[in-house]
Amino acid sequence: MSIVIVSSMEDPASTNIKNSLLRHTRWKELNMSMFNGNPVYQHLDMNDVVMITINDKMIQHEDLDKEVEEQLGIKPKQMIFVSRHKGKSGEPTLSVHPIGNYGDAQFGGKPKTLVKSSPCMMTQLLRYIKTNVKKMGLYHKVCFEVTHHGPYIDVPAFFAEVGSTEREWSKKEGAEAVAWSIIMLLKSYHYENDFPRDIIVLIGIGGGHYAPRFTDIVFEKNVAFGHMIPSYHIEDGNVDIEILKKTLQATPNVSGVYFSRKALKKSQLSEYKEWIKNMGVPVFSSRELPSLF
Repeated sequence: MSIVIVSSMEDPASTNIKNSLLRHTRWKELNMSMFNGNPVYQHLDMNDVVMITINDKMIQHEDLDKEVEEQLGIKPKQMIFVSRHKGKSGEPTLSVHPIGNYGDAQFGGKPKTLVKSSPCMMTQLLRYIKTNVKKMGLYHKVCFEVTHHGPYIDVPAFFAEVGSTEREWSKKEGAEAVAWSIIMLLKSYHYENDFPRDIIVLIGIGGGHYAPRFTDIVFEKNVAFGHMIPSYHIEDGNVDIEILKKTLQATPNVSGVYFSRKALKKSQLSEYKEWIKNMGVPVFSSRELPSLF
């Protein structure tokens, strides 16, 4: 079982993160092992950490976990995709997010299908990124993004991204912060089961693409978020009781649900709270969540 970091040759931010990882910690090329024509790296101090490079877009490279196992004989247990993020606002961002689609699969993956999330891994990485942004004097917004796009794989996974413009993708500072944060994460935790079991794991419902309320919560409270449903999918009619069940099922060790109440209509909040109650799942308010410090 291994944790597999995935980079892409067609993505400049991804390449910068990969090169930062190679530069700042010790790796070796696996002899006789190439993937998509590119070298495969194994971490010298953490033998279960492997880094591969693909040549195409990550979001559309389906079943990559199976491909890794078939070609390299390495069975992924956790995957981290290092990537660029493109945003309309152009705001410099460093972000993490789960994978999957609540509606169609316009950007990879499968329709109405979620990849198993990594709540504690994602949340801890986001905290490390925020720490490193402050330490390095960077200007980036640090945030979750809600669940979106592919690829589809059968193992827990998430994206760590530099955004939001081509100019930012080509810079090294943001990539350095993400790379250092991944190193910090992996020195302490490799898999969800490495985290204390008393951490409250939540799914989030409501709000915008950059999940402002859920981001604020994890910087204040000792909780972790798995899959997050934005208001725009609710408005588009993509969120029904079946999607809610899938969201809970794809969030390991889930403890309950957190609503971004101010971002939801009263009718939506009432309906979803009723559905959640009937499923026997707790709904948490911020007052009930333990402080991080």
